[in-house]
Amino acid sequence: MYIRRAIAKDIPRVKELLQQVLEIHADIRPDVFIHGTIKYTTEELEEMFKNDRKPVYVMVSDGDDVLGYAICEIREQPFSNNMVPFKSFFIDDLCVDQNARGQHIGEQLFEFIKEKAKEAGCYEVTLNVWEGNDSARHFYEKMGMKPKETQMEFILGH
Repeated sequence: MYIRRAIAKDIPRVKELLQQVLEIHADIRPDVFIHGTIKYTTEELEEMFKNDRKPVYVMVSDGDDVLGYAICEIREQPFSNNMVPFKSFFIDDLCVDQNARGQHIGEQLFEFIKEKAKEAGCYEVTLNVWEGNDSARHFYEKMGMKPKETQMEFILGH
């Protein structure tokens, strides 16, 4: 197994994995996520795969089958005038195929991302985890991540 940048031939497999992630989120928050959909279109993935500011990495088997991916984005801080300027390596989405879990693929992807973030001169690696996705939260905490800020909500009745 090894990690490389995603290429056009990976799109169908990445879309399958995006579907797996979506179903987890839709089970947790059917009020927000729509079952049977995915986050990105084929065209959006094609553009992302070419964009060095939004790199997509895939873990592939020795036969070059995609086992997992990490969709990333280099973000420039600050978001406001009272913040120190720095670069952040944001993980927009990370997925390991449900049939390939337990092989430390997620850990290898995360370590790879940390190295890429260092190479890019980033201060931090960040991501968002939906409340209720306890296995993802536990995984990221095991990787050494800590909460940075919390977004809260009050759902208005209809």
